[in-house]
Amino acid sequence: MLERLNRDDRLLLLKFVCAFAWADDVVEEGERRFVRRIMGKLALSADEVNDVESWLLVPPPPEELDPAKIPVEYRQVFLGAVRAVLFADGNVSPEEEAKLAALQRALG
Repeated sequence: MLERLNRDDRLLLLKFVCAFAWADDVVEEGERRFVRRIMGKLALSADEVNDVESWLLVPPPPEELDPAKIPVEYRQVFLGAVRAVLFADGNVSPEEEAKLAALQRALG
């Protein structure tokens, strides 16, 4: 399913995944590895890779994370990826759980 995402949707997915990696204010190594595995499955340009790497250093701006922009046909893919990054470090904090629940509500 990831290979069907267009450029904008790929970057939006990675932006959400990176933002959720930051949900507890720390991006753990397991979360970084997970993001990089997703990056490896997508055909990203060098500029896109740089963008994603920057989101692992500093979270993407919240105003760029509008769940309404997630295409309906990819909402389950986004939720799955976000859920997976939260579990990637082996510890899901209450903050992370709350943010995931909010995203699920926003997506219906």
